[in-house]
This record gives sequence, C-alpha cells and structure tokens, in this order.
Amino acid sequence: MDFGFSEEQEMLRQSARGFLEKECPSTQVRRLMADAQGFDPALWKKIAELGWLGLVIPAEFGGSGLTYIDLVVVMEEMGRAMLPSPFIPTLLFAETILRGGIDRQKKEFLPAIAAGKTIGTIAWMEPSGSWDIGEIAMKGEKGAGGCELNGTKLFVADAHVSDQMIVAARTGGSGIDGITLFAIETKRPGVSINPLKTMDETRKQSEVRFERVKARESDVIGKVADGGKLLSDVIDRGKVALAAEMMGGAQRVLDMTVEYTKVREQFGRPIGSFQAIQHKCANMMVDVESAKSATYYAAWAASNGVKEAPLAAALAKAAASDASRRTAAEGIQVHGGIGFTWEHDMHLYFKRAKSSEFTFGDATYNRELVAQMIGL
Repeated sequence: MDFGFSEEQEMLRQSARGFLEKECPSTQVRRLMADAQGFDPALWKKIAELGWLGLVIPAEFGGSGLTYIDLVVVMEEMGRAMLPSPFIPTLLFAETILRGGIDRQKKEFLPAIAAGKTIGTIAWMEPSGSWDIGEIAMKGEKGAGGCELNGTKLFVADAHVSDQMIVAARTGGSGIDGITLFAIETKRPGVSINPLKTMDETRKQSEVRFERVKARESDVIGKVADGGKLLSDVIDRGKVALAAEMMGGAQRVLDMTVEYTKVREQFGRPIGSFQAIQHKCANMMVDVESAKSATYYAAWAASNGVKEAPLAAALAKAAASDASRRTAAEGIQVHGGIGFTWEHDMHLYFKRAKSSEFTFGDATYNRELVAQMIGL
C-alpha cells in the first residue's frame, strides 16, 4: 500500500483549496447560513464544471471514474472551507444508484448528478433516533404495482433542495432483512418536507413525512426486501467522505490556533511560548494526524473493495468524531474569549464538528461496530 498521495492528487488538492478560498470565504459561509436554501446554485454549477460531482462516477455515466482516495483530497478542502452544499447527500444518492441500480436507473440519474442538474439525498433515520439500519420501521405496504409509503424520516440532509431521495422502508422481515430502497422525487404527491432548526446552520436538515406516497416497482433500487446490505455499504462510504471533511476542518482549526499563539501576547511574550499552550497544540496535532491516517486507510479500503472496508469506515468515523470534537474545543480554549464571539470563525468549526460527530453515528456507536466486527 502506498501511503503517499500522487503528484496529480496533490495538484487536485491545491486546485480545490485555491478555488474554495476564492469562491467560499467565511463571509460566503455566513451568508449561506442565513439563507433558507443553504447553498449557492451558482457555486454548485461551478463545482459540477470542475468534475467534483462526478469524481467517483464511472466515465460511461458522465463521471471521472476516480477513487475515494481522490475524493478525500477534495473532501478535506471542503471541510477546511466549511462549504455549505448538498455534496455528501448527493454522493450517497449516486452511490446507491451506482451500486444497486439497474442500467436504466444509472443512465437516468448518474449523468444528471455529474452535470449538477440533479441533487439527491438519502432518507433513512427515523423518530427513534437510532443509527441502526435494522431498526428502520417505516412501512412500505405492498399494493398493486408497488408500495404505499407512510411514516416519517428525520435529519434528512438538504431534502428541501433535493430533486430525488433514496427512501428506506420496511417491506417485510426484521432487522437488516426486509428493507427496500426506493428512489422517490421530493415533489411526489404525499411527500412533505419541514426544515429543522439545528445547531450547525451550515448544514440544513429536514423532517420528511410520507402520507400514502405511491412507490412504483420501477422506483426500487436493488432487490425488494434486500436493500439493508446496500444501504449499509452506502453509509460506510458516507462515513469515509464525512471523516475526510471533518479532518479538513480540524486541520484548519489547528492551523488557525497555532497562528494565533504566535501573535497573541501575555506577560510580554507570545502565548505559544508557554508550555501549557504548546501541549494543547501538540495534542491537537496528534489527534488530527491519527484520525487522518484512519481516514486515508478507509478511503483505500473503499477504493479497492477489500473485506475490511466496513471495519475501516467505522474506525475512521470514530477517530474523526473524537479528533474533530477535541480539536475544535481546544481551539476555542486557546483563543480564549475571542473564540466564543460571533465575529470569530472558531465557533463555526466547533458547531460543524458537533454536527458531523453525530452524523452516521458518533464515536461510541462506531467503536461498538468495530468491536462487533472483530468478534468482541
């Protein structure tokens, strides 16, 4: 295994950083936080033109056909800039179609996603608040020509701006068995979307209600009552992408904090000269670098389809959740009073870290998955 990035990947990183520094400074982030849509369609179009939306979509469907190793390079830069966008939910929608869809569905959805013409999301969490796929309870009642969906999904990312969503419903069985995935338009009769008020305003989430929504047989992604494993695989890839984004944000917090310790003075000397501050910064760096290593391995595992990919994804998400939370908290502590003010960006990274920590399961939940997978 090569633990280094290629020259092309480093060029991609620099290109992404330059683009996002220009197009998404913190002033733009703050503007989009206050906007009901929560993202900039013009910027989304530019991202599509750069090929980011089709980065891991095969060339035959309008994408670049690259790997998750390439994707994490871009995701880190998105995290560094705190880019408000429906990128990750759209990625998961595309992954579901790519991994479970038939050829007709791939041709219908994937080129449109790569071109930035379709925004997607995935609706699987429910009012129970459980991250366990096996606890999905929303019913898909079988009827003539398909199913009728009734129930509620919570914390659906960017549902209010999405064109399509993957909906997980129980059509039989128990646990991970008996789950069916449907591709449903957000404007289909019976679907209602209610934005939620959340701590992290750079990410918009919604409650989605389904009242007698007709799901046709042609909407099924994969096999009927056999979508649990597909959903699990897709969420694993979401964990890898999110962990990389979290590490980009954590690295930015570390850089900001170290720079601040060089210019902030107490008792006539920079606070970075005090051992207590040095230890905080050193611990932050250890957290960031350790979690990055876990994330890069998970990206390699996902790219190469190795057996340990689910284990690596859970490990990366657990490490990233702990590291980003601790780094953001320590960054605020080192900045002191200014770190708590609205005018400073540090609190934005802290809120993003807390939001991301609980997406796809927090560190404790993912460590439990790791324990189960290694037989403990």
